[in-house]
Amino acid sequence: MSKTAETEGALETRGIEQVPDHERTARTRELFPTWVGANISVLLLTMGASLVVAYHLNLWQALVVAVAAPVVSYGLVGLIGIAGKRGGAPGMALSRAVFGQRGNLLPGSLIWVARWGWETINAVTGAYAVLTILDIVFGLKANSVLDMVTLLAFVVATFAISGLGINAVQKCNKYATYLFGLFSVLVLVYLVVDTDWSKVFAHSAGSTAAVITGIGMIAAGGVSWIPSAPDFTRYLPRTASSKAIVGTSVGGAGIVVLPMVLMGAVMAVSTPDLASAADPVSFLGEILPTWIAVPYLLIALIGMLLINSMSMYSAGFTAQTLGFKVPRHWAVSVNAVISLAFGGVLMLAATSFMGSFIAFLSLLAVAFSAWVGVFGADMLRRTQYDGAAMADTTRTSAYWYRGGFSPAAVAAWAVGLGAGLLFTTSDWFTGPLAHNNVIGEYGLGWVATIVVSGGLYLVLPKPAVAAPASGAEEPVEQPAPVAV
Repeated sequence: MSKTAETEGALETRGIEQVPDHERTARTRELFPTWVGANISVLLLTMGASLVVAYHLNLWQALVVAVAAPVVSYGLVGLIGIAGKRGGAPGMALSRAVFGQRGNLLPGSLIWVARWGWETINAVTGAYAVLTILDIVFGLKANSVLDMVTLLAFVVATFAISGLGINAVQKCNKYATYLFGLFSVLVLVYLVVDTDWSKVFAHSAGSTAAVITGIGMIAAGGVSWIPSAPDFTRYLPRTASSKAIVGTSVGGAGIVVLPMVLMGAVMAVSTPDLASAADPVSFLGEILPTWIAVPYLLIALIGMLLINSMSMYSAGFTAQTLGFKVPRHWAVSVNAVISLAFGGVLMLAATSFMGSFIAFLSLLAVAFSAWVGVFGADMLRRTQYDGAAMADTTRTSAYWYRGGFSPAAVAAWAVGLGAGLLFTTSDWFTGPLAHNNVIGEYGLGWVATIVVSGGLYLVLPKPAVAAPASGAEEPVEQPAPVAV
């Protein structure tokens, strides 16, 4: 990452303001460990197992899901990440140029709330990983008090890392990537030797609808990162290769998602009751020998800390764009407290973790996709962002539009969101059009959201794109190698 005072120090103090060009010295290959770290989670094993247990897919169908999901979701992450190098600011700050200073509060609030749920899920999974380790090593059984202690420890550690800033997060990602890769190879070798492959290959194939729905389930994790993509590319120079941004995003995620989902699918042979399990982690202690399970869970725990740290890092920017007049590292504390509260409720009250998790993913994808459709469509016509206009939240801002709102963007976002919910099915909510059509039965509500919101935004009349106050032209983009 950029060797500047802002990123090299222990605490990053830069908030949502535009990064000056002279500080934008990062390289695209540094995105690779970022998106590797964003996927170091045992939840991928659990979701891979649920493809077999809940969706009734065979190994070859799980392979299709494991390849397609990161290409689709992190392809979008990379594409939206291009806006970061164009504008040098976090995603939700750049979003002001699209929705208007006041209009941006609508999708910003929804994304912020949805991120609470994602951080809560990861915090609970991390707490369950600690509980599993304590059970394996010391024989300590989970109880309400121990549940809350482990959850608190996880959230505090997350807050500490995310509060330091992007340099700390990226350095941790780099070392966690090496360790997790090493132990994942050990787990893979153990599974190859120990698994009853006749049972694995004897599993009958599931439906095409289940395959596509499974792609959406796995992809939902990547979709949740799309609005945050510019947060991690804003230190790239304007001349950075867009192709390399997309390639490193897909490559970094895919190198983790593919083997993890497949390993989970293989493990499902030994975990037929996973779909109704109270937690998503303890089955690893039953399948793997102690000498692999404990270090693997410890490294995965570090990975989940980093995932939540990255999420809270971005959430701090979102909070600032919503008007919280506090430094970013203090804005992060709001999400930490909320994830602690919600996590306690989930651990103490939920009877089936996977049921709640899959229901949450289906709604999460729609919530984020409405913003993705509008923002992505706007990128087709906007190659520069005015830093002064983004920072100016008064009527004098070039991004004030009509009363602080861009009517086209807000209308397209709202209609797209509503359309996606109409076709969405989950344990918590089922839309009236979720059945008897391909979109609903194939779990494509989030795709419909992107198509409707983006398409509507393109055809609605929009305010002219104002050039930045500096009048600087967009430099010609230079090609760079894709790091994979």
